Amino acid sequence: MRSDLLPLSPRKQQIRHLADASAPQRREWLARAAFFHAEDLLYLKFLIGEGARVLELGCGSGDLLAELRPSYGVGVDFSEGMIAQARQAHPELTFVVGDIEDRSLVSELRGPFDVILMVDAIGALDDCQGAFEHLHGLCTRETRLIIGYFSHLWYPALKIAEAVGLKMPQPPQNVLAPDDVGALVALADFEAVKSEPRLLLPIRLLGLGRIVNRFLAPLPLVRGLCLRHYTVCRSLRQHAPVPVSASVVIPTRNEHGNIEAAVRRVPRFAEELEIIFVEGHSVDRTWEEIERVIAAYPQYDIKAMRQPGNGKANAVFAGFDVARGDALIILDGDLTVPPEQLPKFWEAIRTGKGEFINGSRLVYPMDKQAMRFLNLVANKIFSLLFSWLLSQRFTDTLCGTKAIRRSDYARLKCGRSYFGEFDPFGDFDLIFGASKLGLKAVEIPIRYASRSYGETQISRFRHGLMLLRMVLFAFMRIKAM
Repeated sequence: MRSDLLPLSPRKQQIRHLADASAPQRREWLARAAFFHAEDLLYLKFLIGEGARVLELGCGSGDLLAELRPSYGVGVDFSEGMIAQARQAHPELTFVVGDIEDRSLVSELRGPFDVILMVDAIGALDDCQGAFEHLHGLCTRETRLIIGYFSHLWYPALKIAEAVGLKMPQPPQNVLAPDDVGALVALADFEAVKSEPRLLLPIRLLGLGRIVNRFLAPLPLVRGLCLRHYTVCRSLRQHAPVPVSASVVIPTRNEHGNIEAAVRRVPRFAEELEIIFVEGHSVDRTWEEIERVIAAYPQYDIKAMRQPGNGKANAVFAGFDVARGDALIILDGDLTVPPEQLPKFWEAIRTGKGEFINGSRLVYPMDKQAMRFLNLVANKIFSLLFSWLLSQRFTDTLCGTKAIRRSDYARLKCGRSYFGEFDPFGDFDLIFGASKLGLKAVEIPIRYASRSYGETQISRFRHGLMLLRMVLFAFMRIKAM
């Protein structure tokens, strides 16, 4: 790899000179702000799992990169002094001296990477849009660009902290609001998947800082005052192979009257389409009906299995685990989401418009009796809560119809231990997992129909209480960390 430096602008020369001069004291500065850096690291570890391939741009002394424990880690910084410190402290990682705005240097890095991390480096860039544009060659469709930066509201306080010796001095920096960052990445053909403010109190303050940052900082209105912002982006120039096959997983319990209708009504929207019925210990001869329908429609690729455990989540994941399709789609066995809507979910996945596709029953008018009034009100409230919790818009978390690439489900499944098996429905297991992966969520409004057979298996009050527990669970595992 190259280690030569191209000519820098006068402003960058000033920044580099200060970085070289302060490199021997870098860890002293880090120690002074140990609480702040520990809080910063907590959220970055949530976003970046151990064992990822990580490129850090503007890596300084390499300590953050080392803390993330990548399987392959590369750090780039234009300060020779900082890189010398990094190489000495972390010989297991790769460090390169160079300007991250130098297209030729970036192109020589050995990618692709799972994560490209830019923490506090955006303030030193001469051309933010150009720097982002250089990164597409290091990305795949799954790569996430994570940008961490100080809130523009805190800029005066940070300059005061520098003046009194609480923060390492910096020359004038780019001061950007989250909307500015979102606009710049969009100009460079990246898409901001989510933006998250965190860290309200940067000092320990006898233990109060941890409590404030964990429980108070994430709250609506208060979060706008946070010191740190993180924007998670995906490349719009990198695409995975176009999927050609799909698996429609249909969990069924006491749905005898809907089995044949499901087969007949599912459009043949993919070159290869399999339907997987997962039967959940029915008492109305649902299993026998599935067997009859498979025999009656030999022209279709229909499979059946009995779920190994209990609950819809167990049925869905059992079906996903045996599915062969490039895309996995859930269709509830009650057919209240019309099967004719499934091509929309397929098209959103196929074209890359979204990576996690969620149906929404709460946009179009629905059939009478399709959803009871109290259920409708509760769903509206929960949609607001979960949009805040996940930092992506969700209008209907409990719509059973969802779609995801099989490759993304495999990654999601590997990370399920973070949340545990907490969700009997499976909806939140998928939504929370997709959020942690930084998948782009897209909602598709559907016409919600009333049942034509059987009775609902949802209990308003028992499952409503369970949803409240989900809100608390999500707050503790996603926001209050």
